[in-house]
Amino acid sequence: MAASEENNTLFPIFIFSLLALPLVPYTIFQLYHLATKKARIAKCQCSVCLQSGKYRKSIFRRISNFSTYNNLTLLMLWVIMVMLAYHIKSSSHAVICILIFYTCFTQSICMHSVEAHNYFVEYISKAYQALTDPVSRENFEKYGHPDGRQGLQMGIALPQFLLNIDGTSGAINLLGIVGICIILPLVMAVMYLSMSSKYTGNYVLKHTLSAYFYLMKPSLAPSKVMDVFIKAAEYMEIPVRRSDGEPLQRLFVLVRSELNLDLKNIKQEQAKFWKQHPALVKTELLVQAQLNRESGCLSPSLQRDFRRILEVAPRLLEELMKMAVLQRPPHGHGWLRPAIGVVELSQSIIQAVPLSARKPAGGSTEGIAPFLQLPHFSESVLKKLARKKVRTFEDFQELNQQERADLLTRVAGFSLAQSQDVETVLEMMPSITFDIKCETEGEEAIQEGDIVTMRGWVTLNRKNRIVRALPHCPYYPFHKEENFWLLLADPNSNSVWISQKVSFMDESAALIAAPKVIRESKEWAGASPKELNSAVKEAVEKVKNGSRLVIGRFLAPEEGTYNLTLYCLSDSWLGCDTKMSLKIKVLKRTRAGTRGVQVDEGAGTEDGVEEEQVEEDEYDDDESEYSDDEEEHVADEEDDDDSDKKED
Repeated sequence: MAASEENNTLFPIFIFSLLALPLVPYTIFQLYHLATKKARIAKCQCSVCLQSGKYRKSIFRRISNFSTYNNLTLLMLWVIMVMLAYHIKSSSHAVICILIFYTCFTQSICMHSVEAHNYFVEYISKAYQALTDPVSRENFEKYGHPDGRQGLQMGIALPQFLLNIDGTSGAINLLGIVGICIILPLVMAVMYLSMSSKYTGNYVLKHTLSAYFYLMKPSLAPSKVMDVFIKAAEYMEIPVRRSDGEPLQRLFVLVRSELNLDLKNIKQEQAKFWKQHPALVKTELLVQAQLNRESGCLSPSLQRDFRRILEVAPRLLEELMKMAVLQRPPHGHGWLRPAIGVVELSQSIIQAVPLSARKPAGGSTEGIAPFLQLPHFSESVLKKLARKKVRTFEDFQELNQQERADLLTRVAGFSLAQSQDVETVLEMMPSITFDIKCETEGEEAIQEGDIVTMRGWVTLNRKNRIVRALPHCPYYPFHKEENFWLLLADPNSNSVWISQKVSFMDESAALIAAPKVIRESKEWAGASPKELNSAVKEAVEKVKNGSRLVIGRFLAPEEGTYNLTLYCLSDSWLGCDTKMSLKIKVLKRTRAGTRGVQVDEGAGTEDGVEEEQVEEDEYDDDESEYSDDEEEHVADEEDDDDSDKKED
């Protein structure tokens, strides 16, 4: 009887401990992550972004953002913990009521029962003694027992009904052990494996990767990237309803000029377009609705599909980019042309700019597309600016703030508030600078077959001096972080030698990675502790100022001079792409001589002779012991022939 009550008391404490061990650290981590995320990321403050309601959080929106499965589970577990704590606390105060209970118990208990008598003597009397006797009370407060220090006692933190191994309790124990310890883990493992087998680490279906890999071609033009992008398995699963027919027909009329249809055979082209898979037709039209900013004419059901398409678009474009720069035989290079097309499509979707606006015009290779991402800009405004000889986006950026304000207010008819919105977005636009070099570690020059390391810093600059910021994209309804793709490519051969995704959002990870790499490289070079600490401090300061360390390696090609181009392409901004020429000279590999030293033309013949002699010596040294036996055998045969001639 005493043991059962002791076990019943320990069971809530046991459950409370099991819940508290993982729940408390996880809650602290989530709160810290939420606080740091909100404090460090800057958002666009122009009137267009504010009016879009993208960053405005109403009560319903806050509740919907909070009401996730993760947060609700976390809240439910905390409620259970609070209830357990209250139960444990209330049970601990039960000793106070023992004095009142003592009188009632002595009157009602049956003293002829041996078990009841023992329970009364061992527990109730002891409790009464601890409340009335000062010495017993002091022992109870100091050791937890009225009689003083006691020996170690063990208990089982389970309810008593689980410990009674009879017919009913045995069946419950068996079901609990089989269900909780065997079946539940198996079900969870099967569910996890079935879900994880369909998706990649970026939450993209593996069928999508297979389709992208099969459809990706080295000659894929940027205008044809859309045809590959919409064939994702996520988009093929979008339902096509009968009620969608008429709204899609109206949308087709609005975006028909952007569908690359042959105007000479427009009827045949339209029929061919509508004969495609219904999911492909629906996806392409909804993507075109985003590019042409025609989402307002969509029905409520199409609006849901429209948001679903845009929500997964950045992940799909990232995987499509990886397929474009995937290393392929025989040289292990990716493809530059489709990679640029993927980045251009990503920029257009995020900024809601039609692909036709990227056609070169007015001396600009990107056309009028960079202007259309600015607030309050349209084609009519650009025509007015062209009269003042502002034809390219670079010309517009080179103007000072006062000149731009005068131009927009007097020529384009902007108000002062609209002009300030344009200035706010221009201050947020990033500018990328490089400090990168390619070399063979530990060598003075690059030779054929060397492992060449591209190492350096990529620095992001803004006029408002903010590093971590979300891009201006009022027409994209979801949270989007800006990323950059660093490509070392050869435009002449359409090959990408190195590709790397660069993000300036996670400063903490960069503060850990960059000093570690710098420290390892300096230690390998034999730097002193003073030089090592100085290099690490410099790396930390660069990261805090908006720089990121990039490292890539590639196999040196055949002998020759290669005119490469280093690209840094933004996936969110138009007109912010940067490129730099990089010349690499690869020398012929020699087996002897000073490594990496170029040979003069006058000494070419002599060096060649010396090289052949050295190679012959090396070949002689590499011969096995069996060659000596063969030489001795040949010498013996020659001696026999000489002796035969003398006898003749």
